[in-house]
Amino acid sequence: MQIFEIKTHQDGRIYTSPHFFILNNRLNSGKPLVEPCPNYFVITAKINSKRESLFYMCLSLKVGQFFAYYLKGSVIPFIGISDAKKIINIALQNYETQQWQ
Repeated sequence: MQIFEIKTHQDGRIYTSPHFFILNNRLNSGKPLVEPCPNYFVITAKINSKRESLFYMCLSLKVGQFFAYYLKGSVIPFIGISDAKKIINIALQNYETQQWQ
């Protein structure tokens, strides 16, 4: 079961479900924020508790530089939406496995 959805943020769009934003370009790719900005992906969740855990997990992934491996581009480095989703899914699988042991 998918607990989150990731999309490219569009200016002016209003989200009704619990959500947060992660930067998709420059060296701070993966940095989560609560307020919308240009060049961000939006991550939505079904319930607020999942949103909170995803937010802090993305912050941990950013601090651990897990997004840096997937940066592309020579002038302005960026991360693709599929790479960001893959990183978060892998972290979720590892997180849930550790939680049950």
